[in-house]
Amino acid sequence: VMMSMFMIMMLPRAAVCAERIYEVLDTRTSVRDAPDAKELVYDGGRLVFTGVGFTYPGAEDPVLQDISFEAEPGQTTAIIGSTGAGKSTLLNLVPRLLDPTVGNISVDGQDTAGVTLHSLRSGIGLVPQRAHLFSGTIASNLRFGKPSATEGELWEALEIAQAADFVRAAEGGLDHEVEQGGGNFSGGQRQRLAIARALVVQPDIYLFDDSFSALDFTTDARLRAALKQRTAHATVVVVAQRVNTITDAARIIVLEEGRIAGIGTHAELLESNTAYREIVSSQYTPEEAL
Repeated sequence: VMMSMFMIMMLPRAAVCAERIYEVLDTRTSVRDAPDAKELVYDGGRLVFTGVGFTYPGAEDPVLQDISFEAEPGQTTAIIGSTGAGKSTLLNLVPRLLDPTVGNISVDGQDTAGVTLHSLRSGIGLVPQRAHLFSGTIASNLRFGKPSATEGELWEALEIAQAADFVRAAEGGLDHEVEQGGGNFSGGQRQRLAIARALVVQPDIYLFDDSFSALDFTTDARLRAALKQRTAHATVVVVAQRVNTITDAARIIVLEEGRIAGIGTHAELLESNTAYREIVSSQYTPEEAL
C-alpha cells in the first residue's frame, strides 16, 4: 500500500518533468546553417567586426552597439571593461553561439553568417569563463576537439598550460577519472585543463574568456609566456579582468556600456583613455601602472 501511494505521488511529478525535458529536446536552436552555407576556408584567422550590435530577445536596450575592430593573426587582441560591459557576449559572437542583431563578423574575409557552423568552429579554440570538464578521463577531455590527438600532443598541451605536473601526480595520469563538471579538480586546475584542451586542437583563432582568473600570478606569467610561443601564428582574443594579463597585448579594446571607449596599446590608453586609466588605477598604484 505504501509503495502504491508512493507511485501515485511520483507519477504526476515525473510526467511534468518529462514534458519539460521534451520541450528542451524539441527546441530548435536559433543559430543554424543558412540554406546556402559554404565551408569556411581558414587562411590565418583574421577576424573583423563591422558595426556589430546585439540585443538579447525581450531586452529593451542592446548589450553591444557599433562594435568595429580587427584582430590580426600573430597578435593578441585584449578586451577589458567593467562587469556587464558585454565582453563575454562579444566573444560568444565569434563562434556563433549567438548571432549579431546588426552588423557582420568575418573570418579571413568570409562572413560567418554564410558559412557552416562546423567549418567555422573547427578552427576556433574557445576557453569559456567557467571552465567545464566532462565525465570521463583527462585524456578524453583533452581529445574533445581532436579525437586523433596522440599522447605526445596531449602532454605538450599540458606542459604549455602548466598542467602537466598535477596530471602526472594524479592516479593514472592521463587516464585519471574526471567527475561531471570537473568537481574533483580545483578552479585553477579546471582552467588549465580547459586551456590545454583548446591547445590540442591547434586552431587558427583562440578565444580566452577571462580564462586566467583562478591562477596565481606566477603560474599566470609562466602560462602566458608559453602561450605566446604556441600561438605565434594564430589570432588570439583575450577577455580579461586583471590588467597585468593584457599589458603586452598588441591591441586593447576598452568596452564601456556595450560600446568601444578606446582602442590602443597599454601605454597609449594610459595616456589618452579615461575609462582605461580608471580600470588600471583600481588595481595598481600610479607607479605600478607604468
